[in-house]
Amino acid sequence: MGKHAIVLVILLSLCVLAACGKTQTDSHSSTSILKKSRYGDDFKQASNREALLSFITKQLSGSEGVYTNYIETGQSADAASGHEVLSESAGLLMRYYARMGQREAFDREWERAKRSFDLKSGFSYRYSPKLNKKYQLNAAVDDLRIIRALHEAVAAFNLPLYGQEASTYGTRFYEHNVKDGYVFDFYDESYQMTNQFITLCYIDLKSLQLLPLSLKEGNKLMENMAAIARNGYLSDQFPFYETRYSYEKNDYASENINTVESLLTILALSEMNMHNPESIRYVKKQVKDGTLYGQYSRSGVAQNQIQSTAIYAIAGMIGAETEDKALYEDSMERMNQFRIIEANSPFLGGFADQASGQAYSFDNLMALLAYAY
Repeated sequence: MGKHAIVLVILLSLCVLAACGKTQTDSHSSTSILKKSRYGDDFKQASNREALLSFITKQLSGSEGVYTNYIETGQSADAASGHEVLSESAGLLMRYYARMGQREAFDREWERAKRSFDLKSGFSYRYSPKLNKKYQLNAAVDDLRIIRALHEAVAAFNLPLYGQEASTYGTRFYEHNVKDGYVFDFYDESYQMTNQFITLCYIDLKSLQLLPLSLKEGNKLMENMAAIARNGYLSDQFPFYETRYSYEKNDYASENINTVESLLTILALSEMNMHNPESIRYVKKQVKDGTLYGQYSRSGVAQNQIQSTAIYAIAGMIGAETEDKALYEDSMERMNQFRIIEANSPFLGGFADQASGQAYSFDNLMALLAYAY
């Protein structure tokens, strides 16, 4: 999720081992984190999955990682662009390789991620190869995704080393991105400070549950963050979620509601069986009707008719997590309508706007991960 939300976080914020006793990971071990069955296999997505992986690794990647966009830029804008790489992308690809049981590919991506993103306090959210610039702040959601990928690797490959690394990086995350049992969007290593709010789609409860904390610390963290996520629910009429929660104001704030962000919140809640059934019913209907648009007002009025690969990919993951096979398959059908199938296209197998030449890492990697659910 990092690319779009991170920019928002930075602009708003600039303009705007474990303790003794039983740990969280004692009762929520890595070995139970991967489900055995995959709807993607049942739905016969293997050929689409392989074609997409080929596009990502051969056309959308360089030696430092997956490009933010297929089209190169000067890499000096406020937002990541062109052949800059994101820790978001590394975590998504690591999660894919773990879920697919591809250890060598996982190890290569993990080593590349450490080279491109590792800081003293977290994983840099963004690296510019052209400028040789590693940005000095992390994004909580992206660090948590990498930590979860390491736990999934323990389950997939039965190697404790990944768990030891997950513990090391989990401890580091807790020291820098958590204060008094609350998670903050980012930690800026240059200024040694966090922002003052949490973006709801950054609340990855399943990954937070895997941090190496004492039972007391873990319970406090989970209770606090689950409450913030669940209480951001808008209404049964429009069952999406607020954008962010301010710790200073003790209140939620949203301009318009970005569908990707709300879907990620619903996905995080569904992984813990904390989702609101109204959200699932709403998403299911919009997917079926082909009307799941990119942005809404807080009252649920569509602000555009834009649809995207990532929107349907996340809806598919929600279907898998809630064991709603129909939602998964309907979402994949909608998502696959955006696939490039022309044999002579450089985007063959991927998701792109051929007219403009734009192909984004987030869309393609979310689709890849959805195929592995």
